[in-house]
Amino acid sequence: MNMIEKIIAEASGKAKVTPGETVIAKVDKVLLHDFGAYLISNVFEKESQNKVIKHPEDIVVVFDHYFSPADEKTATVVKWNEEFCKKYGINHLYHSGEGICHYILVEQGFVRPGKVIIGSDSHTTVYGNFGAFSCGCGNQSIAAMSFPYGKTWLRVPSTVKIVIDGECPPYVTPRDVINYAIAQIGDSTCIYKAIEWAGDYIENLSVEERYIFTLMSVEMGAKTGFIEPDQKMIDYVKTYYKGPIDVVYSDPDKKYDEVFHMDVSKMEPSVTFPPAVTNVKTVSEAVGIKINQASVGCCTDAHADDFRMVAKLIEGKTVHPSCRFLIIPGTRSIYNELMEDGTLAILSKAGCNIFPASCGPCQTVNMGAQAAGDVMISTAPRNFPGRTGSDKAKHFLGSPLTVTASAIKGEITDPREFIL
Repeated sequence: MNMIEKIIAEASGKAKVTPGETVIAKVDKVLLHDFGAYLISNVFEKESQNKVIKHPEDIVVVFDHYFSPADEKTATVVKWNEEFCKKYGINHLYHSGEGICHYILVEQGFVRPGKVIIGSDSHTTVYGNFGAFSCGCGNQSIAAMSFPYGKTWLRVPSTVKIVIDGECPPYVTPRDVINYAIAQIGDSTCIYKAIEWAGDYIENLSVEERYIFTLMSVEMGAKTGFIEPDQKMIDYVKTYYKGPIDVVYSDPDKKYDEVFHMDVSKMEPSVTFPPAVTNVKTVSEAVGIKINQASVGCCTDAHADDFRMVAKLIEGKTVHPSCRFLIIPGTRSIYNELMEDGTLAILSKAGCNIFPASCGPCQTVNMGAQAAGDVMISTAPRNFPGRTGSDKAKHFLGSPLTVTASAIKGEITDPREFIL
């Protein structure tokens, strides 16, 4: 069995599971963001016959979209969630700019190898980066099974392996690599499968640089994504969690549905065109497209080093007068770190708008909405029409370097024009 199958088997009380088998598994952590918590708690209150939450200590609620309500409707959601958590003894509640749910769960020590983590957010697949099995779940499933029984049902996924080798040229980042992987493999090959990310390129990345591969696995239709545990990951987890760690490793004879190979040595910076994450082209095909908004942040690219990369490129320059450039750190601790080392000062002097730690313009319930005719490039995970405001706006996706270069010139720009 591979790592995912072993974790599911353990959580299901079985010696072995096979792909395609349906199981009932014990859940170690349930992650809810603000509007997910609101929808699930309403289902629970209205439809559940068992009004008891079995393990409230295993539920984590993070206000990362509605953390600062922009209107009465979103303020009502926040208030409802606060009262629901108080009513049922859910004490792990993070709001008021504490940050993005997926970053918070790691920072607060809730993520550990060998665990089952489910969430109301589809990008809950990210925790396969830390040796866990994780996936998004539906509202009814969480309300009917996870709240009252601490369990979930799932079909054991088969596995696809993506092997990435080589060393990227300058200005090519993990975001460019995952963009190309999505474009090459598509969004249907991996439906309800586990994606194992492997190869010397993945191995040589920092743990934070690996985030984007397991997180974006869902954009390829996957049930989950994972990276085989190594010492680098174990050491990273230990910085946040001081207790014992039980790492699960795959058997040597693990089987795959398919194996894909990629080499990054000649890869170029990329841009995802609207209307979907599979519409990826080289940055040279996008150069010159005028923009009026740029944004670095979201769950994909909001670590401290992402913003240091931005600051290094923009220092001594300014944001183009026709463009807004939004900067949104992933957590309050990341924000503080960037404030203390002077990164935020560089960004502010360049004309960037710095926002509290949150999901930022992703789904635009607090900031960064687009009007009809607007054009934005960002590091967000998705660019579906209407997701960030008007469905008559355009939303391109790129790496922090490509987004920054574009903000400086007011048009989509190849970051290789600049010398770091």
